[in-house]
Amino acid sequence: MLTSLIISDLHLTNVEEDKIDFFAKFCKKYASNADQLFILGDLFNTWIGDDVSLLSYKAIIDILKDLSRNTKVFVMVGNRDFLLSKQFESESGCKLISEPFLLQHNSDKFLLIHGDSLCTDDVNYQKLKRILRNPITQFIFLKLSKKIRLQLTGQLRKKSIEAQRYKTEELMDVNQETTDLLMSNYSGFDLIHGHTHRQKTHIGEKYTRHVLGDWSSTKGNAIKIADKLEWLVIN
Repeated sequence: MLTSLIISDLHLTNVEEDKIDFFAKFCKKYASNADQLFILGDLFNTWIGDDVSLLSYKAIIDILKDLSRNTKVFVMVGNRDFLLSKQFESESGCKLISEPFLLQHNSDKFLLIHGDSLCTDDVNYQKLKRILRNPITQFIFLKLSKKIRLQLTGQLRKKSIEAQRYKTEELMDVNQETTDLLMSNYSGFDLIHGHTHRQKTHIGEKYTRHVLGDWSSTKGNAIKIADKLEWLVIN
């Protein structure tokens, strides 16, 4: 029977060795026994381009490469690591997938996204996202030196943290009308996403929405789909 695991928002860095070790244990104990693993964005806390970040995250790339020998690993970009590209695929053995991704598992159907596209109440974030995701912006950014890229990324992250202090919980959560509109195009599908870090299953009249949580260096969470969908606590 096909077994799928789905995770999101690990926010791995190259300095948190405990968290990298924890991810490695997850891959060995859980993911290596699954047919496929889906990572729905923000696997990395930052990614400033394959040419630079592949070297910075070598330990994590090696873990993924080893896992991908027997388990299919699909990676969706998030708001932190949207510059993942072809060289990452080649080095890690993973397959980059676009959102929305349609997953059919036996008779069940799931729509997979990162989740930030649903947070439409946060108008400033959506404006910034459109700028950062613009191909011209990305082309210019990737031509900059590593030092300047790191400086710009650090400045953006600092401003993001400061802005979050003044944002309400509702503002940073998904907009229900936006979510309903999305799902109206996918009759019979349930939704799985991350980004908000608010792990929960929301059962609605027309669809169920499963929200993945983020990870620490000692605890994580995953959705396992085999004969049924179930939550896994990773510790």
